[in-house]
Amino acid sequence: MKLIHYLANLSKGRLILWCYFIWYLVVLARYFDPSPRLWLTSLGLSLIIGFALFVSTTAAGDAKVKLERWQVIRLFMMPFCVSSFSALVKGKGFFLIFSPNFNEVLIAVGLCALLCATVAFLKRRQKRLPRASARSGLASPSATSEEGPVEIRMTNDK
Repeated sequence: MKLIHYLANLSKGRLILWCYFIWYLVVLARYFDPSPRLWLTSLGLSLIIGFALFVSTTAAGDAKVKLERWQVIRLFMMPFCVSSFSALVKGKGFFLIFSPNFNEVLIAVGLCALLCATVAFLKRRQKRLPRASARSGLASPSATSEEGPVEIRMTNDK
C-alpha cells in the first residue's frame, strides 16, 4: 500500500529521476564490469562531487538550507551513476546515452513508459476517489513529502 501511495503522489521531477535511474540500471545490467578500480573511482568522484554539491546547496548562500535525507543521498548518488555509466559505456559505440543496440534502448524506454503509465493511472484513480483516501487516513500529496509533513518558510532576506 505504501508503494501505491508513493507512486500516486510522485512529483514530475521525481518521476524523471526514476526514469534516469531505470535507464542507468538497464545499462548497468547489460555492460556490468566487476573491476574494483571502476567502482572505487566512481565512489571517490561521488564523494568529492557530492560534497561540493551539498555545500553549494546548503551553505554557499546567505541563508542556510536544510535538505531532506533523500535529497542528500541523490547529491552523492548522481555523480556515482554518471561516472560509472561513463566508464561502463566507454568504447561501446554509444551516442550520448543511447546504446548502439536498439533493443536495449527499447527496453529502457519501455520500462520508463511503464512506470509513467502506472503513475498516471494511480494519479487518475486517486483523483476519482478522494473520499476513500481521506477515510483511509492518507494525507493529500501537497501536505507530505518522502520525509513527512512539509514546512514551507519564505523570507525576504536580501
